[in-house]
Amino acid sequence: MKIGVIGSGRIGSVVGRLFADAGHEIMYSSRHPEALDALVAKVGHRATRGSVLEAARFGEVLLISVPLNALAALGQELASAIEVVLETGNPYPGRDGKVAEELIASGRGTGAFAREHLPGARVVRAFNSVWDQTLAKEAHRPDPKVGIPLAADDRKALEVGARLVRDAGFDPVAVGNLDTAKRFDVGTPVYNTGMSGDALRQALGLRG
Repeated sequence: MKIGVIGSGRIGSVVGRLFADAGHEIMYSSRHPEALDALVAKVGHRATRGSVLEAARFGEVLLISVPLNALAALGQELASAIEVVLETGNPYPGRDGKVAEELIASGRGTGAFAREHLPGARVVRAFNSVWDQTLAKEAHRPDPKVGIPLAADDRKALEVGARLVRDAGFDPVAVGNLDTAKRFDVGTPVYNTGMSGDALRQALGLRG
């Protein structure tokens, strides 16, 4: 599968590498793609780099890992070039300012926010609730694997997200539609715990 990574920071770089290790083709991107040469070299022959728009056009699936206050402009820029999106952003008032403050105060959660600002995309909330160093160290560990909660409105997009979570070496935990993503947002009991998939299901009261 071809995966465009938009936002090649801590989460984007790690998850992109895990996807490449699983055999997927990756295009990392940023506003300054020439700065990504070292990352591409480290990941290996399945990785390339390009502009944000090039990565969006390249990917059958996009991993979007940008600050929350950049998501609205990105959604407008890429409106005609995005379909299935794994979206990882979190609201941090110290970084995102008023956007994060208003989202937290609203109680809507990040899934609803992503739906609003990525119109036309089949959004899957994923990879937002586990620390990047945990992702790097615990991928493909023996069972029980670290759980990655997922939320999506589109069933097929959710299946794609679950497959990619497995490919990356984790246990996908389907929570519900995008409105339920607030159950694994920043500040919730399951956020940044590194708990297993089974423990996550138990904590969230999910079956199976």
